[in-house]
Parts: sequence; C-alpha cells; structure tokens
Amino acid sequence: MDAAAGNKRVLIIDDDDITLSLLKDILSDAGYQVETLSDSANALKAIEKSRPDVILSDLMMPKVDGFELCKSVRENKALDGIMFIVVSAKAYPSDEARALELGADGFIRKPINADTFADRLNAIISDEISLTFWGVRGTLPKTGAGALKYGGNTSCVTMEFPNRQMFIFDGGSGIKELGSSLLQQKKKRINAKLFISHPHWDHINAIPFFAPLYMQGNEFEILGAKQGDITMRELISAQMDGVYFPITLTEFSARTYFRNLEEGTHDVAGIEVQTKLLAHPGRALGYRVNYHGRSVCYVTDQELYLNDSEFFDPHYEKTITEFVRGADVLITDTTYTDEEYKTKVNWGHSCVSKVCELAHNAEVKELYLFHHDPDQDDDDIDAKYAAAQQKLKDLGGKVNCNAPKEGDNIRL
Repeated sequence: MDAAAGNKRVLIIDDDDITLSLLKDILSDAGYQVETLSDSANALKAIEKSRPDVILSDLMMPKVDGFELCKSVRENKALDGIMFIVVSAKAYPSDEARALELGADGFIRKPINADTFADRLNAIISDEISLTFWGVRGTLPKTGAGALKYGGNTSCVTMEFPNRQMFIFDGGSGIKELGSSLLQQKKKRINAKLFISHPHWDHINAIPFFAPLYMQGNEFEILGAKQGDITMRELISAQMDGVYFPITLTEFSARTYFRNLEEGTHDVAGIEVQTKLLAHPGRALGYRVNYHGRSVCYVTDQELYLNDSEFFDPHYEKTITEFVRGADVLITDTTYTDEEYKTKVNWGHSCVSKVCELAHNAEVKELYLFHHDPDQDDDDIDAKYAAAQQKLKDLGGKVNCNAPKEGDNIRL
C-alpha cells in the first residue's frame, strides 16, 4: 500500500462504465477504498452521504458536468476538506485552468495509464513539492576529476508542484541537463515559469540550449528584473542576436513570453512568489516561494559583508534576514571560504560564516550551500560544508546544513 493511500476513501464519478471499472481496480490495488457512481445528477447527494476523502470526477457528463459538481462541492461548507480531482479527456489548457479556478485540487488527463495513474494521484494527495538541483556551481562550469561528486554545471534548480506546475530558477548550464531529462521522459505540453535571478552569463547563457523551447505545444514564461530600461525580453534575446549565437529568439517553437518583476509579492500560476533586490552588481532578485504552509528561498547571487567591514549595511542584513525568515529551505550563494573572501570583497558573493549567521538568525530549517567558485574542486566543497556545519554548531541553533550535488532531489 502506498503511504498516500492510507485507506483513504475515494468516490469516482464518471458516466463511462469502462473507466469506472479500470480506476476501481487500479486504486483498490494501490490501497484505496473505492466507490463508483455513474449518475452525476445524484452525485452531490452521494458525496454528502458518504463523505469521501477524495472525489475523482469526469468533466463531460450529462445533467451535471464536472465543473458544476466541483463548484457545488466547494460552495458546501459541510464538505470542506474533501479533495476534488478532475480526470478528463479534455486536453485544453483553458478547461484545466477553469477547473482549478473552481477549486479542483488537481487535473489528470485521460487516457488513463494504468502503470502511472496511482502514482500521479498519490502526488496530488500528498501535495509534495519536488526540488531538484541541475547545477550548483557559479561563474563557470567545471570539468574534470575535481567535479565528479558535486557536478560541474552552473545554476539551475527546479520546483515541481502536484498540479504539474514547474518553476525553473536560472538558466545556467544545468538547464541543458534539465531539458535532456524532460525529453527522455517524453514530457509533452510542458508549461513552466523560468525565473532569472540576474542576467550575468552563468545564469542565462544555456537558455538557448534548453531543447523544450524549440518544441511546439510547450509554454514558457521568463521572469526577472529588468536592468534600467532593458527588459527581460531584450536581455534574453540580446545574447541570441546573431553576433553572439547562431540561432535567434524567433526560432523558439514553444510559446514564450516575458514578465518584468520588481521587488514585492506576485501571483505566479496561482502560487505566491516574493522577490527581493539583492546586494550584487546590477539588479539581482532573490525569490521566496510560499506554497501551502511551506517556503523555499532561492537567493543567489548576493554579498553579505563581514560585520566589521566598511561596506557592512545593517539595514540590508535586517531586510534579507526577514525575507528568508522561517523558510523550510534556503538555497543561497556560499561561493567562498572565509579565507578566500578576504581577497574577494565587492565581488558580489558571500562566505561560509556569513551565510551560516543569516540562516541561524532567520531560523531557517534547511540551508543549502550553492554557487561554488569554479576554482574549488570537490574536496574544497567538502571542506566548506564541514566548516558550515561547525559554524552552525558553534552558533547553537537548529539549522540543518546541506551541500547538494547535481541531480539531488528533495521533497517537501
């Protein structure tokens, strides 16, 4: 039995008897208690009587369709807490969006794949965020024996949500590996948001190598801070203008559009995203994603000055601490050791001790060291990791420290 099933009671509503039988077999084998109903006209009464944990409903049904049923369930306060998941052959994005607007917790498209349906349902019920690291280095990719443990690709991290929304953070060389993975999985109709922290080369120069951008049916929104009067569209297209790259932006077959962000709070695909301007040359944004009581902060690149530095800014330290306060996950620029930082002041990056102090003061739960200098090999990163663990221990807090490797996946 899958942990997500946990003897949960599922009511399946569909006017197709074959679908009802197939879903009942699949979910019963997965450990769910299953009831079925083919008459949608009496569905609301059946729901009020049986009070299932989860409703699986088709959309195209006579008398009462899935949209109407979802709306009725969500308007009935006595049915609060019941999950409503649409299972439909309607593949139009507008129908999925409408179902979610009416309060559906998820949308699974037919035809039903018997091998994957239970896992897909479990993911929606568990409401997990899947966080994957595709590149953890900064400035330049690193190759050779010294980059085998942590990987050699530059900044790229993904967050995937139960409704298949995908957030991508930065387009360093790791984004090519992400694209290859999506192609290998034969993912279609990819709809993702690509957040750019800032337009320095190591955060954007692999975007032209992201294969899903060249595939019809995919949709991408690229978001970030404009630089003066230079928009996000202009920033991305400039590196593909024919002088620096042989393929131009017009070759993208996916629907691709752009959004300029300022510091503040934004609604992105129905998910709250907060942004903060960072201490780094040019306009760089840190991101905080708040989702169903969990929060993930992606804060790179930024420079936290030592407290005795002439450049130390107490106001900035206070605001960045509040920005990441209480985060479940803080992924942040830890480019230098404390010793290295002495000769790298005003280069726009942080050292181990200051990052640990930030995580401690903000009462972060999990700290992830990120954006490693290309001159550091795997042993150097191991040493940074050990130094961070010791520093956090000395501070006496409860922050758990991690040094993620390329390909690492965590679930929240």
